[in-house]
Amino acid sequence: MKQMKIENANLEIVQGDITNQNDIEAIVNAANAYLRIGGGVAGAIHMAAGPELERESTELGPIKPGEAVITNAYNLPNKYVIHCLGPVYERDIPHDKLLANCYKNAIDICEDKDIESIAFPAISTGAFGYPVEEAAQVALKEIINKMKTLKKLKTIRMVLFSNHDFLVHKETLKMLSK
Repeated sequence: MKQMKIENANLEIVQGDITNQNDIEAIVNAANAYLRIGGGVAGAIHMAAGPELERESTELGPIKPGEAVITNAYNLPNKYVIHCLGPVYERDIPHDKLLANCYKNAIDICEDKDIESIAFPAISTGAFGYPVEEAAQVALKEIINKMKTLKKLKTIRMVLFSNHDFLVHKETLKMLSK
C-alpha cells in the first residue's frame, strides 16, 4: 500500500477487489451509460450487489462521460455505489477532462452526502481503452487537487485489481508527491 495525507484526508493505493472494501462507505462503479450490468468492474459490482442494484441504477441512466450518480449498495459491504461513466479513449474528447470529471464528481457527491470514505477503480482503463499510465496521472492529479478542499471525505482509496495497475498507480503517486 502507498499513502499520502493532504489536510485531513488520506489517499491510499492498494491492490485488491473493489467489491471487498468492507471499511469503505462508497465504492465507485466504472459504469456504462445505461448503468446496466456489464463486464469488468461493472460486472463484478453488479454480481456482488445483486439484481436490486441494476433495478435502481437503470432508472438514473443514461449518463454522459464524466457524470456520476449514486445508488444504494445492496448486498455489497458498503452503503453506496457511485456510478461514473468514464470516457472511451480517443473517442470521447477531451478524454483527460472527462476522466478527471469522473473523480471530481464522485468526490463532490461524497461531500454533499457526508460520506467519509470512497474507493475508486481505475476508470476507463479496461474496455474503454484508456492507457493505465496516462489514466493514473489524470486520476491522481484530480484526487490530490480535490483533497485540498475536503470537509467530510477522509479516506480516498484507489483499488487496483492487477499488479501492473497497482504498480503504475503507486509509482505515479510517488512521482506526483515530489
